[in-house]
Amino acid sequence: MTALRIDYQQAVRYRLAVNRLSERLPSGSYVKAARYGLQDTAPRDALVGLHARVDSCEPEAWEAPGLVQTYSPRAAVYVLPADDFGVFTIGRIPLDPVEQQKVAQLADRICGEFAGAERRRGHPELRGACATGRFVLRWTTSALYAREVAAPEIDFREAHLELCRRHVRAFGPTTVETFSWWAGLSRPDARTVWSWLDDELLPVELEGRAAAILAADEDAVRSAPAVTGARFLVASDLRLFGADRYGLFAGPGQKSRIELNDWHHPHGLMVDGKIRGAWGRRQGAVELRVAGVLNADERAAVEAEALSMPIPGATMSIRVS
Repeated sequence: MTALRIDYQQAVRYRLAVNRLSERLPSGSYVKAARYGLQDTAPRDALVGLHARVDSCEPEAWEAPGLVQTYSPRAAVYVLPADDFGVFTIGRIPLDPVEQQKVAQLADRICGEFAGAERRRGHPELRGACATGRFVLRWTTSALYAREVAAPEIDFREAHLELCRRHVRAFGPTTVETFSWWAGLSRPDARTVWSWLDDELLPVELEGRAAAILAADEDAVRSAPAVTGARFLVASDLRLFGADRYGLFAGPGQKSRIELNDWHHPHGLMVDGKIRGAWGRRQGAVELRVAGVLNADERAAVEAEALSMPIPGATMSIRVS
């Protein structure tokens, strides 16, 4: 049987839709917006990610009830739904019992050092130990705090299955190599978990390359709508446009979508579903570099987006070049 053929634009439209970047969620829907995890690497990236997904986003949205922070899944700080904490932590523990024991012993040692107190600056080995689900973080952009919590009650196998399922839904069409990179699992472990999900996967071709989506998402992939309007996307969301060496899949790698991206402008401006510029921010000052010319309607939409960013304590401004 010939695999379902998906072209690049179709894949991007689907990813944007499922990641809530084609149509905003109602005000306050922060937990739904964080369903696939929001990376919070640069100051308040997760907040800007919520702003791109939720109407009337508030400056405190990143710490709204129902959300939690920890190192996961790529050993970066993530904002996650608290109810899914076990999926994004236990789901990335190695499958080998010996390796599991090493992670558990590391967590025990760090918990002993914390002695029940919140620790500023965390711990140099905390990234690996967070996979046990025994630590939450609070990153204020000026300081990182970590504390011990009770390990989540979730079946080990189900946590891995659901993490894989979330990845395929959010980044499909995708591959087992991309899942391995994203989840921080070894290639052999990722292949094993992928095989557990085999009955739910539908083989597809993305621009001639073998990949997979969830079979339940076939109609959503086929009917993904065109995207309209402007969104300021943080660098991690640019993976939806393809970041691997082929420019098709979410990783490995972080391939720039346009030449305007640099150290000071790592993020992307999306207009009508396409990356049209690169941007960076210092406090409330957004600096945008645009490829080509924005018409009057596009410029108005872009300026409105920038000025409505809910950066705590900042009056927003934008400079377009």
